[in-house]
Amino acid sequence: MSKNKIDTSFEQCMKCTICTVYCPVVAVNPAYPGPKQAGPDGERYRLKNPLFYDEALDLCLNCKRCEVACPSNVKIGDLIQNARLDYGTHKPKLRDYILANTDMMGTLATGMAPVVNFTLGLKPVKMVMDKVLAVDHHRTFPKYAGQKFETWFKRYALKKQEQFSRKVSYFHGCYANYNNPKLAKDLVKIMNAIGYGVNLLEKEKCCGVALISNGFKEQALKQAELNLSSIRKAVGRGEPVLTTSSTCTFTMRDEYEHILGLENNDVRDSIALATKFIYEAVDSGQVRLAFRKDYSKRIAYHTPCHMEKLGWAIYSTSLLRLIPGVDFLMLDSQCCGIAGTYGFKKEHYRDSQKIGEGLFQQIRDSRVDMVATDCETCKWQIEMSAGVQVENPISIIADALDVEETIKLNR
Repeated sequence: MSKNKIDTSFEQCMKCTICTVYCPVVAVNPAYPGPKQAGPDGERYRLKNPLFYDEALDLCLNCKRCEVACPSNVKIGDLIQNARLDYGTHKPKLRDYILANTDMMGTLATGMAPVVNFTLGLKPVKMVMDKVLAVDHHRTFPKYAGQKFETWFKRYALKKQEQFSRKVSYFHGCYANYNNPKLAKDLVKIMNAIGYGVNLLEKEKCCGVALISNGFKEQALKQAELNLSSIRKAVGRGEPVLTTSSTCTFTMRDEYEHILGLENNDVRDSIALATKFIYEAVDSGQVRLAFRKDYSKRIAYHTPCHMEKLGWAIYSTSLLRLIPGVDFLMLDSQCCGIAGTYGFKKEHYRDSQKIGEGLFQQIRDSRVDMVATDCETCKWQIEMSAGVQVENPISIIADALDVEETIKLNR
């Protein structure tokens, strides 16, 4: 709900302040007024006069935990996010442009991935980025792959998909395309094994979450419109659109309407995490999975904040529990603190680490082989700060899958 469509949910706020209790930022930074004041309380003043806007709203993670906790269904996070976009006076910096334009940076980096990866790991380079761009020098960067997933798919997997009568479309997102093509390949592997072909969307851009959070609303709107156009074509062919990122899923299903003002009700329910689609197919008896007998791992699951808002962690965790060789541990639901590009910024890095410290310690104490999570930026934060390998549930399932037996079971 932008300036053109006023969100009146603030009228339902009964000032119980439970949102403030659940806010991860309030616990580490007293400069943040908290969700109640920043959201419904502040909105009443901002509607009277934009000068009441408080720049401290920039401290908000947009984790949506306030909305999950709210007993009155006030769209607290949306109120804060829209206020930042509509009333914020601080213009985005060069750093924000670089962090937000993931397609541009990914395209440039994959062409010379070894050099980029090496350079970004050098301490002198990190110090320069800290001083010049205000990207904190403590932050480690995700590695770039030498080949985009889209390139691999068109060369090696596209023709194979024609043999399947049932198909899905895949929104791979920036991370799977530029940083971790294995995740996307793993999804293709699983879907083919259970009897589904995979198509890519006709055209795809970054979901826009980083653009929204960094103040590039108009660019986010253009990319969202392109994505929705491609999604509508896929749904029109009878293909559900699957993703492997909880944040991409949440952004396209909810933020496109609530923040960018785009109507997506015609396709919203056709956009789903791959784990949700696969679990429902298994649970209904439509498909069956077989797993390797030699697979054995102790795995903990971290619920990303946007996954908590979707309410879909049950699908990923239920699939992991199906693997006989998995010793499963459910971690307490806590924000890891990175919030996309938030944790890369020098002014937010300290808060980011303090927010996640409880989660990091719980992981260290759990003595697991790896952590599973459906959010790529949570993966970066946990691997850097807890020192434990993190994988998407799709990759874990793919590694544990007995492909030949699964194909037989689904003929």
